[in-house]
Amino acid sequence: MTYQGKVRGADDNFLALDIADAHPDTAGAVILPVPFEATSTFGHGSAAGPDAIVSASRELELFDTMLGGEPYRLAGGIATLPDLDISGVDGARLCERLETEVGRWIEADKFVVTLGGEHSSVVGAAYAHAKRFSDLSILQLDAHSDLRPEYHGSPWNHACAAARILDVHSEVVQVGIRSQAAEERAISEELGLAVFYAHTVHDHPGGDTGWIEDLLHKLRSNIYITLDCDVFDPSLIPATGTPEPGGLTWIQIDRLIRKLCRERRVVGMDVSELAPVKGLHHPQFSMAKLISRVIGNRFKALARRS
Repeated sequence: MTYQGKVRGADDNFLALDIADAHPDTAGAVILPVPFEATSTFGHGSAAGPDAIVSASRELELFDTMLGGEPYRLAGGIATLPDLDISGVDGARLCERLETEVGRWIEADKFVVTLGGEHSSVVGAAYAHAKRFSDLSILQLDAHSDLRPEYHGSPWNHACAAARILDVHSEVVQVGIRSQAAEERAISEELGLAVFYAHTVHDHPGGDTGWIEDLLHKLRSNIYITLDCDVFDPSLIPATGTPEPGGLTWIQIDRLIRKLCRERRVVGMDVSELAPVKGLHHPQFSMAKLISRVIGNRFKALARRS
């Protein structure tokens, strides 16, 4: 495809890259911000999350010490797209609009990273991948089950994100769950979902390698990652609408990402529910680093296989 829209430069894009390394026509990865928030029920501010992550990314070192290289070079460039137009849409219409946009980029052979506001804002990205990749598992990294059919009168509440994904794709695996309603546990058991609760991850007799090996047995060859920032313990990511104690650590998630990229094909991802707190910089910086590392690990693994 030939991109006709605005190309975001070093003062406005992910990682502060030169245009030559951030043009949508040539970059292997694209960042798509979706600053949508409509149904937050406790802490608010996730609509500002995408911009906060992109802004913080410009303070990252381009070289990754663990990868031994620069993720944007491994990807052949990372382009940051303009914010998705969210004017005049509700959750359902946003889903349709996002599915169409993400689908265009998948078909252009791009690795798409969607940066959402509340979790329901990224469901359309999951739909786009589910409809274009066979043998796909959707890996939900989250503190909450998000399995309610509706919440506060809306099926598109942020507490229903996983339920909406299950409307179109049954292969969902959940990791980090530590907050759910009784009805959600019943739904999970009825559907036979594979759930790696946070306490079972922490207490796994095989440690941080054992639970990941168990998880891999539940995953298909292609993986789409939908990550709610509250999967992390609030000591690392306090800037989220509904923080839950007992979350996963940076090391646990980082080991998981590296293993996934080596053993499976990660085809796309989204990040949601970062609600920036004034004067607190490390949450958005950490999320920017995680996204950069996913991109680097993903493309490094693909290069090894080719």
